[in-house]
Amino acid sequence: MRLTIAEERWPIAGSFTISRGSKTEAHVVTVTLEDEGHVGRGECVPYPRYEETVPQVMAALEAVRSRIEAGIARDDVPSILGPHAARNALDCALWDLAARKAGKPVWQLAGLPEPKPAITAYTLSLDTPEAMGEAAAKAAQRPLLKLKLGREGDAERLKLIRRNAPDSRLIVDANEGWTPDTLAPMLAACAEAGVELVEQPLPAGDDEALRAVSRTVTVCADESAHGLDTLDQLVGKYDAINIKLDKTGGLTPAIALARAARERDLRIMVGCMLATSLAMAPAFLLTPLAEVIDLDGPLLLKHDRDPAIRFDGSLMQPPPRDLWG
Repeated sequence: MRLTIAEERWPIAGSFTISRGSKTEAHVVTVTLEDEGHVGRGECVPYPRYEETVPQVMAALEAVRSRIEAGIARDDVPSILGPHAARNALDCALWDLAARKAGKPVWQLAGLPEPKPAITAYTLSLDTPEAMGEAAAKAAQRPLLKLKLGREGDAERLKLIRRNAPDSRLIVDANEGWTPDTLAPMLAACAEAGVELVEQPLPAGDDEALRAVSRTVTVCADESAHGLDTLDQLVGKYDAINIKLDKTGGLTPAIALARAARERDLRIMVGCMLATSLAMAPAFLLTPLAEVIDLDGPLLLKHDRDPAIRFDGSLMQPPPRDLWG
């Protein structure tokens, strides 16, 4: 088996801002595996929030090159790589390679339902209330909008967005930007605006207040949710979890996490980092298990891979086999 590790930068259409800061490009790492004339690929996004950088992830993969090229099974990936991004790229590349060799799609190999076209959220980057209201007006034809919040003025942002996109369903991502003191009034403002779900309102290490707060809006764990090892800690605090392959360490553990979450009556959201269609493709296989889908990364880029996943507005089509899986 031959391993290729590559660093890539994909410009964003404009800029992308959340409560922690802004970026103008998606900085990704790709893994390519070649074996017996077949090629499998995976993409990951090293994320500083989880103490990962592109150089660190590339170095981690390089350090185990000999183990990978000697032949490795998906179940062995956690034993040679730390979480999260490096595992994801390798795990997804191994799934893709297995599908090429078997001549069958990954969803069949994994025992998952066949994925169907699905509506994805479309993200409005954090900005002033007025700017977000204008962005909402431009995106008002999209059925599901995701609002990046987490700074002073969020209540006004919600009012202007709802006024300018009256027919869109709304979900919110506070990216750990609220506090226990602001939690109840912000959840009330979300309920008034018709928001259906709020992601990670409090910092991951300061979310015990969620156990006591009364709410009518679904609260979803993101930065607090990683793999099976953290799942039971979320029960009683959160109503849902956002499963991202860059947090779980690949499709293999993500499938296990989704099934375990359902057993605990937690709703499932499938999310993504800012990345290309190559990263969205394996995550899309989880959409039949999810109530909320947020895989709009490619829609926020200036350009995507070729071939790429097709988006008909917000309707996301299953990934083409010549892209992945």
